[in-house]
Amino acid sequence: MTEKEPSFSHTSVLLEEVIEGLNIKPDGIYADGTLGGAGHSCRIAEKLSPKGRLIGIDQDEAAIKAASQRLSGFGDICTIVRSNYENMAGIFQELGLHGADGILLDLGVSSYQLDTPERGFSYKTDAPLDMRMDQRNPLTAEIIINEYPQEELARILREYGEEKFAGNIARHIVAARQKQRITTTEQLNELIRDAIPAKMRRTGGHPSKRTFQAIRIACNRELEVLETALEDMIRILLPGGRLCVITFHSLEDRIVKTAFKRAENPCICPPGFPVCTCGRESLGRCVGRKPILPTEEETENNPRAKSAKLRIFEKRN
Repeated sequence: MTEKEPSFSHTSVLLEEVIEGLNIKPDGIYADGTLGGAGHSCRIAEKLSPKGRLIGIDQDEAAIKAASQRLSGFGDICTIVRSNYENMAGIFQELGLHGADGILLDLGVSSYQLDTPERGFSYKTDAPLDMRMDQRNPLTAEIIINEYPQEELARILREYGEEKFAGNIARHIVAARQKQRITTTEQLNELIRDAIPAKMRRTGGHPSKRTFQAIRIACNRELEVLETALEDMIRILLPGGRLCVITFHSLEDRIVKTAFKRAENPCICPPGFPVCTCGRESLGRCVGRKPILPTEEETENNPRAKSAKLRIFEKRN
């Protein structure tokens, strides 16, 4: 690592709340599906006995290197795998593990990824349009911006960014790329600024925020992966095991909330039926009806924690 490169640092959001929520057993098996800089995982590992096990999963090569170094002192109880958390069931099978006592997902983009300009996640610095969390992924933000049809671009911005001006931004992108390929974040910033009325640009934060979020989500299949993975993870949980998920925007939180409610009450019988005939049994319970939010002190110390929400699901015994 050169002196100019940032270290993989990421302030762990809702750290104490996650550790309490996981209800860690010293001899238990735990998985961190979004390992990052191993902030949460270090605290989990500290609570494990030599019989315990921690599986750390991340698709980012920089995260794997940083976490491997941070967790090296815990020895054989830690296993680190470079993969997407959607593959957790297969990873457990390969490792000969029969289930987990706790699983953590800390979703979204890390501070390291945002603060490393060449990764292209941030609209605050001029950089190549990349946005890949796994740099083995052939699909980049540049490909999406330059090669996706206008209708698909508008859909992505509308659905993943909740962008009011999705159609207009998509039109500006398509018109611009016919003259010259769009390759940098600043080029995209300029197009977004031109597509949003000046009056609207003055409110609601940076005009590029929603578009960059949407393109990043599409590039990394974030919502698609989350929807399919939650069901698998609830199945992986051992009786009494807990799944803790930290989200950072309403789209993610809605998916988690829906999946947890469906696992808690999977009955599909019409409302008012006196007796359940579908035979679907509850897989467990949501721990708390409302998400756990960061304290004022935490948001003051770490502004990126402001939108965080933690939801917990407990597998039935």
